[in-house]
Amino acid sequence: MTTNIKHSVLTFLVLILAVNQAFAQNDTLPFTDKSKNISIWAFAVPSAMISYGIITRFSSDLQNFDKKIDNEVLQNIHRKYSFDDYIQYTPYLGIYGLDLCGVKAKHNFLDRTLVLGSSIIICTSAVQITKHATGVVRPDGSNNHSFPSGHTATAFLGAHILFREYKDASPWIGIAGYGVAFTAGTMRIINRKHWFSDVLAGAGIGILSVEMSYLLLPVWHKLFKMKPNSNSLVISPIINDNFCGIGGILMF
Repeated sequence: MTTNIKHSVLTFLVLILAVNQAFAQNDTLPFTDKSKNISIWAFAVPSAMISYGIITRFSSDLQNFDKKIDNEVLQNIHRKYSFDDYIQYTPYLGIYGLDLCGVKAKHNFLDRTLVLGSSIIICTSAVQITKHATGVVRPDGSNNHSFPSGHTATAFLGAHILFREYKDASPWIGIAGYGVAFTAGTMRIINRKHWFSDVLAGAGIGILSVEMSYLLLPVWHKLFKMKPNSNSLVISPIINDNFCGIGGILMF
């Protein structure tokens, strides 16, 4: 791996580790209706990532840095990888799978689903609107929907929820999720689908979407007249002459 690529990857990794460390030391987000404190780090770090991507759109120096990284990839890496299309969703499996394996999450099934659903809506809206508004051409020239990276945003969204829900059980769970998300973002650069600034902004959007969704959780509790962390889920098989499957009833 050449010097420019090493420097960019190192910068990206340091920022992600900063996110992990900042959140680990400043866990004051409103995970319940009773808590009203908010850590500035929860929004400052991902906002800085997004700001870097936005500033790049107006800075020839940062754009040239993006191009230098892409030139290094073009000259030194001659293979395309497709697994970034799949690993972006890997952290989502852990959000529910670890709980089923006996690792206790911070929130119950319903609250996690509300956070995940809200995060996906916020993240997808932000990514798609920005892509069409900015019209940045991808490094490979395939289209003009490069900024920001949707794959990276999706991966970091799942990784950040994974960190938030299971960091009390083990900080390594969150680190593993960030590692997968980091790999997905790096592969987008290697596959010449995104510039470095696209990936950094995508990571920030994914993380920020999650933080906004946790802030919305008490709103959903009040709107649906729910008590925090109180629900029941009944699952049963459905079998008849023409169909078989699983049905569920969620009561809250």
